[in-house]
Amino acid sequence: MPPRRDPLGEPDREAFGRGYRRVCGVDEAGRGPLAGPVVAAAVVLPPGVSLPGLGDSKQLSPRRRAALVPLLREVALGVGVGVASAAEIDRWNILRASLLAMARAVEALPPSASPDLLLVDGLHPVPLALPQETLVGGDGRSTAIAAASVVAKEHRDALMREGALAYPGYGFEVHKGYPTQSHREALSRLGPCPLHRRSFRGVRDARAPGVGPPPPGG
Repeated sequence: MPPRRDPLGEPDREAFGRGYRRVCGVDEAGRGPLAGPVVAAAVVLPPGVSLPGLGDSKQLSPRRRAALVPLLREVALGVGVGVASAAEIDRWNILRASLLAMARAVEALPPSASPDLLLVDGLHPVPLALPQETLVGGDGRSTAIAAASVVAKEHRDALMREGALAYPGYGFEVHKGYPTQSHREALSRLGPCPLHRRSFRGVRDARAPGVGPPPPGG
């Protein structure tokens, strides 16, 4: 018999029951890709809010995620987004860069939504002096974390579509920097561009020195 899963929102309800009033969910998107930034979001929801169809962003269709973002921004007490670039990922490693993006997301919240508790997806706390709890699989357990996962994913996808315009030929608008077959083939053909994470094996193994497609006529 599979283990029982608490309904979405149980950690949030428990936090409100302990007296916290501005519970902030924090999650990131983009730890696995070969290119692009890692993006984090921090979302503070009022007690008792319910958004039908909300869940782990990885389990939602792109259309559903896109429809949820304006609804989340309408009902949330505050939404913050933080980004750590590919260069920062190379400098600090992906874990430290992810936590940096999370800290930036919390710091981007409006003063009126300053959190008194963070619910953080994963194992590692955010490097901020705030009360916080880490939740493995939190995007499927906490309403606020699920909301943050949707905002982070949608924001990152938008950045990668912009990256596709700046660096055509890689297909960023399709695979968003993840190591798909088409992405690996583009890397082999064109070499890395400035959006690529040079410390990642799939990029290190690509054609060097590689700064992207050759100029026209080059």
